[in-house]
Amino acid sequence: MLATAASLSAQGWIETDRLDRPGPLVRPASPVERVRTHVQVRIQDRVAHVEVEEWFRNTGRGLAEGVYLYPLPGETVFQGYSLFQGDAEFSGEMMNADEARAIYEEIVRRRLDPALIEMVGQGLVQARVFPFQPGETRRITLRYTQLLERAGDAVVLRYAASSVDRGEPGDTSAPLGFTVEVQAGEAFLDPFSPTHRLQVTREDGTLRIRPAEELRGRFALFLPRAGEPVRLSLAAHRPASGDGYFMLTLSPEQVAASSVPRDLTAVVDVSGSMAGEKMEQTRRALLQLLGSLGPEDRFRLIRFSSGVEVHRPGWTQARPAELEEARRWVRGLTAQGGTNISGALEEAFEAATPEGRLPVVVFLTDGLPTVGERDAEAIAAMADRLRDRARVFAFGVGYDVDTYLLDRVASAGGGSVQYVGPGEDVEDALGALAMKIRHPVLTDLILSDFPVQVREVFPTRLPDLFAGEELTLFGRYAAAGSGSIRISGEREGRTARFQVAASFPEHTLEHDYLPRLWAARKIGELTREIRLHGPDPELVEEVRRTALRYGILSEFTSYLVLEPDMVAGGGGMRAPRPVAPGMRSGEVAVRSAAAAGAARGARSAADLAVMESMAMDAAGASGGARGSLPGVEDLRAVAGRAFVLRDGTWTDRLHEPGGESRVIDVAAFSPAYFALLRELPELTAWWSALSPVLVAGRAVSLRVVEGGGQERLSAAELRALVRDFRELEGARDARGTHDAHDARGARDARGPRGGAR
Repeated sequence: MLATAASLSAQGWIETDRLDRPGPLVRPASPVERVRTHVQVRIQDRVAHVEVEEWFRNTGRGLAEGVYLYPLPGETVFQGYSLFQGDAEFSGEMMNADEARAIYEEIVRRRLDPALIEMVGQGLVQARVFPFQPGETRRITLRYTQLLERAGDAVVLRYAASSVDRGEPGDTSAPLGFTVEVQAGEAFLDPFSPTHRLQVTREDGTLRIRPAEELRGRFALFLPRAGEPVRLSLAAHRPASGDGYFMLTLSPEQVAASSVPRDLTAVVDVSGSMAGEKMEQTRRALLQLLGSLGPEDRFRLIRFSSGVEVHRPGWTQARPAELEEARRWVRGLTAQGGTNISGALEEAFEAATPEGRLPVVVFLTDGLPTVGERDAEAIAAMADRLRDRARVFAFGVGYDVDTYLLDRVASAGGGSVQYVGPGEDVEDALGALAMKIRHPVLTDLILSDFPVQVREVFPTRLPDLFAGEELTLFGRYAAAGSGSIRISGEREGRTARFQVAASFPEHTLEHDYLPRLWAARKIGELTREIRLHGPDPELVEEVRRTALRYGILSEFTSYLVLEPDMVAGGGGMRAPRPVAPGMRSGEVAVRSAAAAGAARGARSAADLAVMESMAMDAAGASGGARGSLPGVEDLRAVAGRAFVLRDGTWTDRLHEPGGESRVIDVAAFSPAYFALLRELPELTAWWSALSPVLVAGRAVSLRVVEGGGQERLSAAELRALVRDFRELEGARDARGTHDAHDARGARDARGPRGGAR
């Protein structure tokens, strides 16, 4: 539902017009088009050897020649390159970012196309290519070596693939193949990406990585080093104004057996509504759960309908004979009767777990309480009182579940809740959890130290860390600094401590996906607060403000980012409304709760897209048909801001018409335009993606226009505009409540199991 910014291209292109010819670029579409690209990256320790093969075809009627241009990532150190056309090596020139700037700006001016301004800050390889015969296809190969940057205990590879071809506007991108091979792969833990899903395989000591989908946009790959039970990786983004954002990832070592033995309690609903395929899937899921147990683990099995029945009293050691007997009990489960949730939870927390073991409760139901205590608040209060140290992982099957109760019990229990919709497989959902919690690595986590002041760190309460599952935190920091981040937790009955050297930069535009991921986490946390405690005005306003600031569409906030006249209006179309706080069951409530959970767990740009899709499905279920939301086609989220098409201009939703901020018109591609980009590089993402566009600053909004606006700025005028534009974020945050989330007591740095201070 959201259109994103066109990304810069780290694929090359051929500029067929003479760059040294004065005047604007007036010519038909380029006769040379890129047919496909294949990128192969081989990583040895911190060194990446990159080979780019690109195929170009002359689609014109005459000879075509020009200059091959390939942008080099600006953050890396290059150790050499070679360039081939077919089998013949030919000469080219490697330029640093400052040298490349003039070429990029000249092409932007001549093409009257802002897409290339994202290249500023990149290096550049350029070489004149041999003439192409009509219809001829040529292969160009570029090989270069770069030194990868460190990010705590990880090394980071970044690449940027184009969303559009470097030909004329509207051209679709050529296919891109992208593969990473890591030599001595055993030296690294499992890689992760905050931008894309990955396909990862290990074979003969080599780690092979591919994007799970066709690579588009900015790609970031983190490779945590092995050798320690837990490795910490840090990425930061800080524009020239306001707070910075960071992502801290804890990557656990793979272990052959549980570092912390578990006491696992499986509680399953066998009421009459579970009959049929749901019961079959549940049996298979429980068998998977039993199969995940190790010899040091213990287990309890509980089934409930109108009454509650245990497989055996007390704990059962997970030995082969006992497991086989438990499997027979599971295969004999049948569905009948009512739903005694209070009795089942009371029994689940009955058996105590000693220190040194991890108590885990898996609770599955498909209905509302019909037997025993039926009041959700009373049941949740009882569970809070009896839970002790147990981590609760809840599953709601279908739409007839109490989302308030499940969210409340799972949240208090330091676990999670997952909703399995009609037609979805219970076995898949429970099986994924069984694999996730198979090997606890670190429990009772405490993030005890940062070298800088941080705030609004999500999750607010740290969950346990399991092998094969990274734990990712997102937060904000106020001022730059360097030092150590320390984390501690329980491991094998002892307190284990880890630390990593970390640098929080004063200014960096790398990792620009972090603000929206942080905002999604915050909206997810706030939405859960509203669902559990009611629509506190401060929380609702904080959700609204965060959604507008970062361009997040969610089920709860989608109607907030539309124009006032788009709500409940003409043509029988209306914007969706948020789920009512008292609505706890039914399709709308379940979809809303699932979307909020996806927001709280978002770790990548791909996760964010899924969350937004789930949220819009929930909005459609509440009355607005998905795909028919008025004005959504005129809404864009770019680099943490929401823009709406107003009177033909993409207008920043933070701009207040008629407010105190003045508007300055800047002529597109003029000397003033490029001077502002040099002094305010944060404008690059917005100016390259949208045209014409108005971007809001602290005391001035800048509007890029064609056929008008200021052409030049004096040094004094430029300094004044930079001063008046910056510090928007800090100024906005200072208005009203500083942090409504803190006002409700969901503190950044509290809780019995540690949150980030």
